[in-house]
Amino acid sequence: MNIKNLEDRIALKELVDKISILGDKKDFKNQVQLFSENAISETIEAGKTILKLEGRKEMVQAFENFLQNIETVYHFNGQQVVTIDGDNAVGKCYCLITLIGNENEKKIKTTIGATYEDEYIRKNNKWLVAKRVGYFEWQNKIEIN
Repeated sequence: MNIKNLEDRIALKELVDKISILGDKKDFKNQVQLFSENAISETIEAGKTILKLEGRKEMVQAFENFLQNIETVYHFNGQQVVTIDGDNAVGKCYCLITLIGNENEKKIKTTIGATYEDEYIRKNNKWLVAKRVGYFEWQNKIEIN
């Protein structure tokens, strides 16, 4: 492994983490700038696609709508594996997502175990996500005070 490969691996890890941090802040306008212009974002739950988006504008609107009743968003990114081929790369990241919001006038904490399978592209010497498929593997909801 050479220095360039290590630099790319660090940049891809930082990209995934920045996407999560901006999502936690609900800063969707800046978050989607980390995706390519016509990026695809798909969410799969229980083997079924529950959301498929194309492009930054569609992503901002959907993310805002999805999280409108959520007061706290928290992503905890774990292990990441990437394969780099020039200006393209693929990767998988494990993530634990916590959402706290109101449902039926009760405060609910939802914990989601997810994996993200990403396709990355380097444009103007900057890595972006070209496609992200989020697999919501499991989730748990509890009422909190």
